[in-house]
Amino acid sequence: MTAIMKKWILLAACAGVTLSLWSQQTILGLAPYASGFTRPVDIVNAGDDRLFVVEQRGIIKIINGQGQVLATPFLNIDPRVNSGANERGLLGLTFHPDYAENGYFYVNYTNNSGHTHISRFSVSADNPNVANPDSELTLFVINQPYSNHNAGDLNFGPDGYLYIGMGDGGSGGDPQNYSQNRLSLLGKMLRIDVDADSLYAIPPTNPFVNTEGIRPEVWAIGLRNPWRFSFDRLTGDLWIGDVGQNEWEEIDFQRANSPGGENYGWRCYEGFEAYNTSGCGPISDYTPPIHTYATGSTQGCSVTGGYVYRGEAFPNLQGLYIYTDYCSGRIWTIRPDGQGGWINEQRLQATNQELSSFGEDLDGELYVSSLNTGNIYRVIDRCETIVASASVQPETCPGALNGIIDLNLAGVPPYTFAWSNEQLADSLAVYLTAGEYSVTVTDSRGCTVTRSYLVPGVVVDPPVITANGAELSATPDFATYQWLLGGEPIPGANSATHTALVSGVYTVQGTTADGCSAVSEGVSVEVTRTAEPLALYDLRVSPNPFGHTLSIAFTAPEAGEYRWQLTGLDGRSLRQGVVVAAPAVAETLPLNDLPAGNYLLRLSRNGKEQVVKVQKQ
Repeated sequence: MTAIMKKWILLAACAGVTLSLWSQQTILGLAPYASGFTRPVDIVNAGDDRLFVVEQRGIIKIINGQGQVLATPFLNIDPRVNSGANERGLLGLTFHPDYAENGYFYVNYTNNSGHTHISRFSVSADNPNVANPDSELTLFVINQPYSNHNAGDLNFGPDGYLYIGMGDGGSGGDPQNYSQNRLSLLGKMLRIDVDADSLYAIPPTNPFVNTEGIRPEVWAIGLRNPWRFSFDRLTGDLWIGDVGQNEWEEIDFQRANSPGGENYGWRCYEGFEAYNTSGCGPISDYTPPIHTYATGSTQGCSVTGGYVYRGEAFPNLQGLYIYTDYCSGRIWTIRPDGQGGWINEQRLQATNQELSSFGEDLDGELYVSSLNTGNIYRVIDRCETIVASASVQPETCPGALNGIIDLNLAGVPPYTFAWSNEQLADSLAVYLTAGEYSVTVTDSRGCTVTRSYLVPGVVVDPPVITANGAELSATPDFATYQWLLGGEPIPGANSATHTALVSGVYTVQGTTADGCSAVSEGVSVEVTRTAEPLALYDLRVSPNPFGHTLSIAFTAPEAGEYRWQLTGLDGRSLRQGVVVAAPAVAETLPLNDLPAGNYLLRLSRNGKEQVVKVQKQ
């Protein structure tokens, strides 16, 4: 390939266009990832490619980066854990933000007395896949009056503090009203500083740190059983799935800039409805949920809070909060409606597998655990697979219009297509010039996905003309040439050099060995004609006036090439060519396409010229 041709060596791939992702239909799916767990209740990453799966009985196992479950547990504290009731056991795990340096992780479990234990453990010094069970440091124990509503989740927030979700103590209806009791840690969201010199410290920005009659660990109150909560890794917003009593499951939301202190209303209110308002204020005094659904209905019976998707594998899910119901297997997403409200959309009706918890990996991809099957699934966007791949053929030359995009489809036919070049009926986009094209594909499920592709092409650098008076030369990189005067081809002017016979703007078209052409910039040439006549013998130009053809005949003083040029009376070149004298010449010139009028026929050689005025009828 010569320097004049530049290939676009760009792969046809999904280009970085901005899509209106939330306007597209998305159907979630659960792809098997790992299996063989016993009642898995939590999935956590430690800042690397491993996933840590918490089993309710008191064991933590590792799934390595290849999706394999390691035979040796990361931690086994089964003898210390009471998992005899449905809502007791080892319930939560989180890793210190500086785990890579300090090796600390924190767990929430029900001890053998039935009370909530918040403890710190350390990884062993010589094996990153095994923790030291003897390293337990108990931060605090919270007495549980009943066996249920233990919540169990704990997470580090973007501020580096440890957040702990606590249920209301159990039974039904919060009979002791622990959720609104400010001296109880039950029914609360707690926030503590685990990097203090003591077991833990109270963050100075906690909302009740200097308030009489309320525990300083409290970050928010009025929760019933916040089984799972999470922080949006992009915005820092807090999302809480709070399990309901008899009527309503709810999703609570706290923006990242909140100073804390929210009261989510339980037991005064369940969702948006009054429950037990004895001693309570009006509902306007409380922070309402952003979404509720009916308990004990086909919707489900126990919400499992999830995460806002921030991975890269499924762009259509970006920014959607994904959660499920433990009883029904339905999976929904929540997104802002753009007007201060929220839109809840069902994305999957899974078979009931008792989906107990979501988890994020290092890259923000989501996983969910099934309590009754012991399986871990990856959450996928099934609509994302409509366009599995594309075969893209480049445009071979500028303007060739032979680029092709051929989609490989993996959705459910039939499909409809909407291409950016308004081609609608086929998955194959053809007759394309080099450039970017997008297509929106919809399959029979209603899945819609938009993809963008780049059709590569060839850039041909045009020839450059160098002028020395009337002598013109073009860069020598092309296989063939065609000189033009005023945009019209000059017959016979097909070399890299050309002598201008008349004044005007000259260009040259170069064509490469691959057949790609480019035209140079124009060069203006002023030709000064010599007054010395060309000596020709027996010059005959006939007929004159002429009709379709004009014949010329003469005997030249020397053999060789003689140029002829037909110009207007203003000197503008209209036709030109070469005749060969040996030394006689007899040549017929086809001029049928010229309009009627007066012209000048110029014959020249070696700077000498003879001119005959002719007329076309």
